[in-house]
Amino acid sequence: MKYLIVSDIHGSLPTLQQVLSFYKAQHCDMLCILGDILNYGPRNSLPEGLDPKGIAETLNAMTNEIIAIRGNCDSEVDQMLLDFPILSDYTLLVDEGKRLFLTHGHIYNENCLPKGKFDALFYGHTHLWKLDHNNNMLVCNTGSITFPKGGNVPTFAVYEGNAVSIHRLDGEKLKEERIFP
Repeated sequence: MKYLIVSDIHGSLPTLQQVLSFYKAQHCDMLCILGDILNYGPRNSLPEGLDPKGIAETLNAMTNEIIAIRGNCDSEVDQMLLDFPILSDYTLLVDEGKRLFLTHGHIYNENCLPKGKFDALFYGHTHLWKLDHNNNMLVCNTGSITFPKGGNVPTFAVYEGNAVSIHRLDGEKLKEERIFP
């Protein structure tokens, strides 16, 4: 399976559309959304192309291809617009024997993991992308496609065949790492 993993859309339809163009062109199987889908958040400025209803319509058309996690800006009101569940704080995805822990990052992150063994941790929340090994686990922060911080460009991740890569909105690969065997 090929998973596109994105976080911190924050209501920007144009950036989501760019990610979905890559998703379709690369024949991805599943879209994993790590929270902060519709709401831009009180500490952020209004994003370009703010259109929560448009995002809901776009994503609802892909319901069977989406795994989503609740971010700190997501709420029950947001869930009312979406046809797929978004209110879980995390999910464990097992792909070809690899245990992938997906979360937003405001509750669980590389410094605060729940009990258990995971081969990879995927999160967002900080809007700073990262892809490195830490304590025999691959850690991937997808960054943000709408409000990147620290001078970073908008980014998302792809997981396929034991490899994780970080990409810019235009699809250019910035880094790739493999999960330890």
